[in-house]
Amino acid sequence: MIEKNHMKSIKINKNKGILFWITGLSGSGKTSNAKLVKNKISRLYGPTVIMSGDDLRKILNLKSYDKDSRLQNGIKFSKLCKFITNQNINVIFAVVGLFDKIRLQNKKNINNYVEIYIKSNIKKIIKKKKKKIYFKNQKNIVGIDIAPEFPKRPHITVENNFKKPMKKLSVEVINKILKIIK
Repeated sequence: MIEKNHMKSIKINKNKGILFWITGLSGSGKTSNAKLVKNKISRLYGPTVIMSGDDLRKILNLKSYDKDSRLQNGIKFSKLCKFITNQNINVIFAVVGLFDKIRLQNKKNINNYVEIYIKSNIKKIIKKKKKKIYFKNQKNIVGIDIAPEFPKRPHITVENNFKKPMKKLSVEVINKILKIIK
């Protein structure tokens, strides 16, 4: 099935950075993709930093993973990204962040917001042993015991079925970014 992307163009405010919000299940390839697209985004749109939900959890010593804590963290991460983009620095943020409330807040409050959804099947992620969390008998895992709220209208959707090399997937992301940013 070919998924329709909601690829309406995004008019960029040149006085602010762009937030590339990469979301998807843990193990779907968000951070790998962020790393692969960074240089191209920097060349095209200026100074760019990569952050991930995992990085911020470590830096800020955030240890709670229940649904409410995840939602509150996501809202805080969103505010931090806005703070950085308001200083004309792009942010590529890789985060599970599968809550409609966070993404709606981003669309409403962040001028240069590009939502990228890496769509993956959790069974394939687990089969490929992409993330240890699926094997540690942990609780509060999005997709297992916390229902994910998958994006309904992301700007860009790419499917990672683990048959394509990540580099090819990142080229797909860049090509779609080039089609929507004006």
